[in-house]
Amino acid sequence: MGTAGLDLGWLALIKRYAKVMWLLLALMPAKTYAAPLSFDIVATLTNIQTLLAHLGPVLSAILFILAGIFYAIGQLFPATKRASLHATSIDILIGAVIVAVLSVASNGLALASTHLLVNITNSSV
Repeated sequence: MGTAGLDLGWLALIKRYAKVMWLLLALMPAKTYAAPLSFDIVATLTNIQTLLAHLGPVLSAILFILAGIFYAIGQLFPATKRASLHATSIDILIGAVIVAVLSVASNGLALASTHLLVNITNSSV
């Protein structure tokens, strides 16, 4: 009785690690290509600014809706659960405001940092 349970435990463990191994093999690319390293900071900042400009407002709207859902669900529960759900909704709301501010300010921040980096690289060369 004791050895059968032990054998099944090891079998489950082996199956779990085999699944992880197959997943890693499936996600690994068949060929890897060496790309030259590029330290173009201005292009990287431009890409980040573009990403924030496009995804920021959408993410902020989703977070606002999610905060409202958490607040509404909190109204259905007793006081202890209500308090925790309301705190969670406030946290999500603060995150939504921060994302909105960053996505609006991303143009100005990217422009200022680009000018700063261009001036530093030009004067150091």
